[in-house]
Amino acid sequence: MLQLKPISIIVLREFKRFFRQKGRLWSSLARPLFWLFVVGPGFDRLLGGEGGISYQQFIFPGVLGIVVLFGAILSSLSTVYDREFGVVRIMLIAPVSRLAIVLGKVVGGTMLAVFQALLLLILVPFLKLPVGPLHLLLLILFLFLTSFAIASLGMLMATRIDSLENFATIMNFVVFPMFFLSGGLYPVKLLPGLLQIVVYFNPLTYGIDLFKHVLLPHAAMTPMGADLPTLVDLATLSLFAVIMLLAATALFDKEAKLVRLSRRGV
Repeated sequence: MLQLKPISIIVLREFKRFFRQKGRLWSSLARPLFWLFVVGPGFDRLLGGEGGISYQQFIFPGVLGIVVLFGAILSSLSTVYDREFGVVRIMLIAPVSRLAIVLGKVVGGTMLAVFQALLLLILVPFLKLPVGPLHLLLLILFLFLTSFAIASLGMLMATRIDSLENFATIMNFVVFPMFFLSGGLYPVKLLPGLLQIVVYFNPLTYGIDLFKHVLLPHAAMTPMGADLPTLVDLATLSLFAVIMLLAATALFDKEAKLVRLSRRGV
């Protein structure tokens, strides 16, 4: 039976840590605003509108993807931090299932990423995007699914990283390629065939595609719109999230066995 209380405690701890780090909150907002209001207008002048869609409107789903990606992946940094200072060891020797620990970390990262993305939705009216109440509800659900999938990936990486320095290296080799090869900055349909294949191996691609379904429905017949059916996006993200979560749980269980052996002096 899944232990809900430990999960809620871990989630609450992640939120408390996030709000104590004021710089993390402001940087999470500054990064997407830079792309939207500094890069966006420049490319809009350079490229012009396609099918009546401005470049700022086009990249808004990608901007949400940036927030989700950095918010969810960076939340797993707390696991690396906790391992360095012995908190993970305390969790592992506690009478709590490994799945509860991993779920608590992943759900905490998911909710933090969604919270940061929701702050950006106040910009929707200014970008003149046609988002009604039903569209907003769908967008929130898609944000949760995408954030959960990316947070699960971050948790899997965190189970194998033993220092903050190594995590920074992984960030450069994983996060930035995921961002630039996600279809958030340019239409996937216009990429060369080989790059399109790489893009479709990126889980973030399917999340941003879901956001396009909601935010850019009027661009469906143009290269600026969504590239895949909604069901394909949902199925791919769900399968990816489950695989990452189970893999992270298995690695955490292996670490727990090593901790128990070390306590016995083996």
